[in-house]
This record gives sequence, C-alpha cells and structure tokens, in this order.
Amino acid sequence: MDFALIGSFIGGIGLFLLGMRMMTDGLKLAAGPALRHILGQWTRTPLRGIFAGVLITSMVQSSSAVTVVTIGFVNAGLLSLVQSVGVIYGANVGTTTTSWLVAIVGFKINVQALALPFIGIGAALRLTGSQSRRAAMGDALMGFGLFFLGVDVLKDAFEGLGQRIPLDELGGGGIETVLIFVGIGFLLTLLMQSSSASIALILTATMGGMVPLTAAAAAVIGANVGTTSTAALAAIGATSSAKRVAAAHVLFNVLVAIAALLLLPLMLAAVDATAHILALEDSPAITLALFHTASKLLGVALMWPLTPRLVRFLGARFLTTEEQLGKPRYLDNNVLATPALAMDAMALELARIGGMAREMAQMMLTAERSAPVKLMMADKQAIASLVEAVGQFSVQMQRASLPIEFDQSLPDALRVARYYASVADLADNAAQLQERMSALHDEPLISEITFLRADALALLQASDAQADGYDSVVVERRLAAMEDAYQSLKAHLLRAGSEGRLRTEQMVELLEFYSRIRRLLQQAVKGGRYLHGLLHLTLQQQQAKMDAIEEAAPPSESSTSEAVAADAESAAEGGKVA
Repeated sequence: MDFALIGSFIGGIGLFLLGMRMMTDGLKLAAGPALRHILGQWTRTPLRGIFAGVLITSMVQSSSAVTVVTIGFVNAGLLSLVQSVGVIYGANVGTTTTSWLVAIVGFKINVQALALPFIGIGAALRLTGSQSRRAAMGDALMGFGLFFLGVDVLKDAFEGLGQRIPLDELGGGGIETVLIFVGIGFLLTLLMQSSSASIALILTATMGGMVPLTAAAAAVIGANVGTTSTAALAAIGATSSAKRVAAAHVLFNVLVAIAALLLLPLMLAAVDATAHILALEDSPAITLALFHTASKLLGVALMWPLTPRLVRFLGARFLTTEEQLGKPRYLDNNVLATPALAMDAMALELARIGGMAREMAQMMLTAERSAPVKLMMADKQAIASLVEAVGQFSVQMQRASLPIEFDQSLPDALRVARYYASVADLADNAAQLQERMSALHDEPLISEITFLRADALALLQASDAQADGYDSVVVERRLAAMEDAYQSLKAHLLRAGSEGRLRTEQMVELLEFYSRIRRLLQQAVKGGRYLHGLLHLTLQQQQAKMDAIEEAAPPSESSTSEAVAADAESAAEGGKVA
C-alpha cells in the first residue's frame, strides 16, 4: 500500500471537513439576521415554507443546521408545525446545491486557482473584521477554499485507491451491494454530521473511479437518511412540537429513501435521459447531482398531498401530560349540526374543567406546606387549553341558527369557563405564595386557619354542580358563612400583627394568601351555579325529547286498562294494532 496515497487521503478528508465546518459556521453567522427574518416572515404557508427552506439551506449549505434552527423556532413557539413541515421539505431540496457546486466547480475548473484566492481574501476579512459579520464572511470564504482544496486532494487519492480497493465487488453485486452502500452513506453522514459533506465525498469517490454509479446513488440515499440523526439529537429534551418537527424530518427522509430505492433503476435512467435533454455533460458527478435533486423533488411530490394527514398524525404524538389533559373530551364538530347535542357537549366539557379546577384548589388547600407546583402548572395549562377550545366551539355554535334558549345560554357557558379559569389561576398563585410562607406558631391562629380550610374544602365539594343533591341556596349560605370566617381571620391577623405576635411580612403573606382563597371560592361557587343552569337546560331538552318520543310511540304493556281494552276491541274488529 502506498503510504503517500493514504496520507493524501487522510489530509484531503481533514481539509474537506475543516472547510465544510468553517463554511457552514461562517455562513450561519453572516446570514443570522436574514435567516431569522426569512423563517419568521416567509413561512406563513407550507408552500412559502418550502421556498424559505430552499433559500436558507442554499445560503448556509447545511440542511441539518436549518432543521436545528427550525426546531429551535418551534420550541420557542415562533413557528407552527404546519409551517415547519414546509421548511423541512425545502431544506431537503436546498441541500442539493452542494452536490451541484462539487459537480460543476470541483471537477471543471482549476481548483487551486479558485480556492487559494478565496482563502487569502477570507483570511484578510477575518484578521480585519474582529467579531463583526465581516469576520464570519471571512471564515465562510476560507472554508469554501479549504473545502475545494480537500476535494481536489481527495480526487487524486481516490483515483489511486480505486485501482487497489475494488468497492464495486462488495456484496457480490445486485441488491446486496446497493444495501451495503446505503449503509456506507448513512454511516458517513452519521460520523461527519453533514449530508452535504458525505455526498460531496461520494461524488469525489465516484469521479475518482472508486465507486460505480449505481452504488454511489445508493450511498446518496443512505446519506439522506443519515442526516436525520442531527434533528433527532436536537429534539432530545425539547418541547413536544419540536419533537414533531424532528419526526417530520425523519419520516420525510426515510420515505424518500424507500421510494428512491424501489425506483433506483428507473430514476437513474430518467436522470440520464434528462441530462441528455438539458445538454448536460456526461459525467458521473453531474448524474449524481441530478439524481440527488430528483430524489428530493420526488419526496416533496409524494409528501405534499399527505402533509395535512402528516400534521394530524404528528399532532397526536409526543403528547405531554398537560396536552393530554388539555385535549377536549366531549367537544366534537360533528354535533354542531344538532344544537341540543352541541350544548350538552359543552356543558359536559365545562363540568370536566370545573372538576380539574376544584382538584387544583383542593390540592393546594390540603398541602401542609407546599403543593406540587409543577403538577398544578400542568393542570393550569390544560385548563387554559380547554377554555380556549370551549370559546372556539362557542363561536362555531353561534354561526349556526340556534334556538332562542340556547342562544341565550352561550354567554353563561363562557362565564363558567372564565370562572373556572380564574379558580385555576388563583389556586396556582396561592400555591406559589404558600411555598414561600413562613411557618406559623400562633396556636389560636393555627386553630382558626385549620377550621377555615376545612370549611373551604367542604364548600368546594358542595359547589360541584354535578354532585347529587346540589343546592345553590345551600351553597350560597355556606359561601356567606365562609365570608364571615374570612373577615374574622383577617381581623385576628391584623390584631396579631399590631400586637407583635406576627411579623409584618408574615401577616401580609397570610392576608394575601387567604384573600386568594376567598376569591377562589367565590369564583367556584359562581361557576357551579351557572353550570347547574346549563346542565338543567340540557336535561330539560332531553326530557322534552323523551316525552315527545313517548307520545309518538305505541302504548306498552303498562298502559292503562282503557288503552288495553281499546286495543283488544280494535283487534277483534280486524283493525291493525299499532
């Protein structure tokens, strides 16, 4: 084995990877503001997202970088899943620009005559630009030059190694060889964390005669799958939405790889015919660049009609606890055509929201020192999502022609949602206050507070509009008694503070805490009262329907004796008994 040839190969790889890294990092820094602007403003529809993804990836020469940035934007709530899917499609198409650069520039011109001036200009910009964007552009230019110097060195090394290492004999030919080269392409991207770099390496090896064209195309397919590893790593610890974006990236590339493998002979033939039609040079590098682009466009064509289903599929995956809790259980657009069913669904969803809000309040009241704040925050977010869903459902109901009794009940439904949202907010705020409160050592106050908390828990349970024996009059009496107990505690806390039995800070904390408890109970009682009216309305409608059905239905065996006699007489006369 020629050690000089091996040294050239290792050095070429080093120049190649160093140049690729410098070029990508420099372009990302230089194009940072433009990248944020494009992602923020140009992605309002999936189609515009595709164009944005193509443009940004062409600018920074890394689909992995664009995917990671997109995940970051989704993580921050700046992009929706639908918008990000378009960017993912575009980024995969944009990454093919590296293939064309290598195919056209790397093998058609004097590389050193091009690369060395770029390195010199880039170094000058770096030395004179300090930490400015000019320095980043200098890094990008130096990386560009080093990248193509590495391509030039590797091209010579591959020409020598190709005669000594018969890679085309791996697997004995046929489908085994294709699958082996898919794996090679995947591993190259996994190791270098850049599909652009691995594909450029594959193109260089093909031009050096080391890899046959069909095997190289299979390696390109594997490299496309390998690029999903970066997105998968970036999604670790991210939000559910970011994980869905990473999953969209993985699904796109895996499905494209399967389609390209199944159609590999046909695609290579079509690419060859297209190259002749476009009068492109008959070169393995050009053919591979065209194949790379064609496979990505094929993927977009296949996935575009499936995008709505993909978004729905991913939307039901990676659900957090608050997302699962915040998913409506009863609201269904299919019942909007029947107002009675729609109102019944809304009342049941509001009852569920009320139960969650009361559980939060009970969790806070039963905690000796501090409630599980993280768990309560998840419940609060879930309630906020459900309240928003109720509001949207109400808007859809208003667009339909509602009976007068239901039209008047919609404002009450929104009041109930607002009251229970306030209960959740107050319970969460009270729990955070309780976590910071100092321990109380005044025995009379401790006893009074213990009784007040017990009464508060009992009032919460009594405010449940779905509970057996719910009575709004009894609940209002309990609320009035609770108001008296609160005013008594307030007076005792103020007296304890003035007498020095409580520190001023501790007195203020306790007053704020029990003021929130008081307001929380008021909101819970109001929510229960209005909800009971909504539930009673739906029960009345159901009873009216049952009465109408009974009136239209034939008499049963339990009918009156007169009805039985009438039926018998009718049957005797040969009449038809209904």
